[in-house]
Amino acid sequence: MQTYILLTKLSTESGALVKDRAKAGRSWLDQVKAKCPKVKFVSHYALLGDYDFLDIYEAPDEETAAKVSLISLSNGAYQSKSLMAIPYKKFLKLVEEI
Repeated sequence: MQTYILLTKLSTESGALVKDRAKAGRSWLDQVKAKCPKVKFVSHYALLGDYDFLDIYEAPDEETAAKVSLISLSNGAYQSKSLMAIPYKKFLKLVEEI
């Protein structure tokens, strides 16, 4: 399984519904679990800055990671992007090979 980072920015309409955030978050997670059953979430964070949420998850391939981003967009996200993450020790091994 590959590790991915999901960065999500809510639309101004979605962001205005802060009181409903827990319900919306559960709904989003239920949709991801139903449509991407092989996805395993590692951790979730709320952010202060350019993005509203950061999720770290594992997925079997980039198509599944794209689905996770698309589910976010279909649930009111203004921006959603999944980035592939490489464990630091693996990265250092790659550097040694150069």
